[in-house]
Amino acid sequence: MSLYVTLLIPILLFSQVNNPQKKVLMVVSSYGKNMGDVRPGFEFDEFSQAYLVFKANNLIIDVASPKGGKVEPDQYNTDKPYNQKLLDDKNALNLLNSTKPTASITADEYDAIYIVGGKGAMFDLPFDPSLQDIILNLYNRENTVIASVCHGPAVFANVKNGDDYIIKDVALTGFTNAEEALFGKKWVKEFPFSLETKLKSIGAIFDQADFMLSKVVVSGKFVTGQNPFSTATSAEAVVRALGLNPVDRTFYSDENSVLLIQDVLNGSTTVHTAKELLAKDVSIYDIPLIAIYGYYKILASEENKDGLLKGIELIELTEPYFFNESLQLMLAKTYLSMGENKKARGIANDLIAKDLLKNEAKQLLEQIKKK
Repeated sequence: MSLYVTLLIPILLFSQVNNPQKKVLMVVSSYGKNMGDVRPGFEFDEFSQAYLVFKANNLIIDVASPKGGKVEPDQYNTDKPYNQKLLDDKNALNLLNSTKPTASITADEYDAIYIVGGKGAMFDLPFDPSLQDIILNLYNRENTVIASVCHGPAVFANVKNGDDYIIKDVALTGFTNAEEALFGKKWVKEFPFSLETKLKSIGAIFDQADFMLSKVVVSGKFVTGQNPFSTATSAEAVVRALGLNPVDRTFYSDENSVLLIQDVLNGSTTVHTAKELLAKDVSIYDIPLIAIYGYYKILASEENKDGLLKGIELIELTEPYFFNESLQLMLAKTYLSMGENKKARGIANDLIAKDLLKNEAKQLLEQIKKK
């Protein structure tokens, strides 16, 4: 053995002892059944994106759930690139098919916990005493991270340190009441509580972006993401909180789209610039997602003219690449509600010419005549 190798071995061993791999416990709901048809489960998109970030950054990953064993997500799109990657990862699938019951977890082994969202998280995670003990353990140890995304912060609803809830005076985020009103119709009436309202009531400082935009809040050892589009960046925030620099990655098309929407809404990117970005490389964006966001922006804005105009801008931004007759009819109705009769008439006539939603378009023209 050479002198160089003889000297190198103890250096490497010392490095491994003093810089051990960080270990993260991912937690998912056990509540799901029949892919969300009977009972809601965890959000597969959130699990896959966070898992891939942790794996890429060389973290040791375990997966737990209240009951342990195989867990069921809600229905998800298998064509999404992050889901495709996870479905090709045998180790990840094995972890989901044989999750550790939270009662078996030794919390001292972990540097971080990451609570995955999904509506199932509202039904079992807040009421799991073993999970509460794990979180409290990390809360009371130094150099640990407590993270969650979307409905995952529901887990904090019943966790106290002495007389105080651990999130008292902590800035955080989660799935908002506004998002629930727009997207939570199937299960929200059965929830044990409203997430945003509950977190505020026990002392959290709740922060949020507009609905379904990326928002990550770091406060002390807490890292929270507002919704599914906040997942990858919240996982990277966990990596940073553990003292590591996240490896570079290519953003997913839905991430790029949400960032573009965000920039258009806050005015940091003009519609003209947004059009140039799409024309330069439309393949890095999820065009239907941008259009659908415009639809929901109009719905959420009601009589707020600025909000209505932003929704219109987003739908019209996608028109060279994506045409949907229902969105066009909504545009015409929105223009009519704003007194833009000429624009409304033009869209209605275009639908009639294309033999799309003709009856609805003709009814709209009749309304315009009466104005």
